[in-house]
Amino acid sequence: MEIAILYRPEIKEYDFGERHPFHGRRGEEVLELMKKHFGKKMPPLLKAEKVSDEELTLICKKDYIEFTKKFYLNFYQGKRSDGKFYQYHSLDNLPQGQPGNIEEAARYIVGQAKLAADLVQKGKFKRVISLGGGLHHAKENFGEGFCLYNDVAFCAKYLIEKYHLEKILILDTDAHCGNGTMEYFYQTSKVLFIDLHQDPHTLYPGTGFLHQIGSGPGEGYTVNFPLPPLAGDKCYQMVFEEIVEPLVKEFQPQIVLRNGGSDPYFADPLTNLGLTLKGLYLIGEKVRKLAKREIDFIASGYNLEALPYCWLALISGLMGRKFEMKDPFQKSLEKEPIEETRKIIEELKKILQKYWKCFKKN
Repeated sequence: MEIAILYRPEIKEYDFGERHPFHGRRGEEVLELMKKHFGKKMPPLLKAEKVSDEELTLICKKDYIEFTKKFYLNFYQGKRSDGKFYQYHSLDNLPQGQPGNIEEAARYIVGQAKLAADLVQKGKFKRVISLGGGLHHAKENFGEGFCLYNDVAFCAKYLIEKYHLEKILILDTDAHCGNGTMEYFYQTSKVLFIDLHQDPHTLYPGTGFLHQIGSGPGEGYTVNFPLPPLAGDKCYQMVFEEIVEPLVKEFQPQIVLRNGGSDPYFADPLTNLGLTLKGLYLIGEKVRKLAKREIDFIASGYNLEALPYCWLALISGLMGRKFEMKDPFQKSLEKEPIEETRKIIEELKKILQKYWKCFKKN
């Protein structure tokens, strides 16, 4: 079959509390909208099992797993003190108010990454969408950016170790740089990591600059594109057509892992980019055309009113289905930074021409 959706109700427990920006009530709202929109053409909905401590050691240190499991379970149960928290997590991972069962939900999210890899590699589906997946800031021994365990990194590492893949593309279109994912694969040529995000001078996590291109065997295999604030549909189309598509054509990945939700949307309260629903659809459509086999991770977005429509636009593009909904918010008349984006494109081409034939001048 063509496509499957992975989600289970336990993932709504990935919720840091009402006073925190990251709430769990997102996946189920999107599913309800999808069912109405797609009707009988709704893709099958599958459930994954949560991963074990041993499976998590593929991406995390044992002491980090042990601390994270104990701390978040205690907090969920009302026990709210542990002086070691800042040794393993940043302040933005601290729950505010009563959280859900976050750590267990995170294990289900990683379980979806594992199941998605198996389903695609065994030929059961060409594309699998992990709703709630894409915790791209988490590192092997430190959690940050609302992320506990990096399911994107797990998926890539699992594909390398179990299925011996040697050419994986990770395309991160979240508004924030996927700094955790980048660290995992910074020194390998088995993964081409392309990250389109808001200029890190203006947004967390403050990394993902043009000069960060990988090191050692991985030099040239990390590609960061820092988009100027207000970059919208036209800017993204330019970057895809002049940077992403030539790289993918030359690299010829065996599989594509795309990560990113709705936070590049123009009305997101935590970011300052300019995508509309049409722009989010464009990302899905571009990825569908680039990838014969693909796993998609969708979690981010902090305008909860717009989020279901943004995710639906992305998914519709991935599925090649029509999408004609109007934006739920009114966009300002500020112009896109077309010329600034063009300059960044040319600068990045100069940096990468040493590593990629597609950017070498004749």
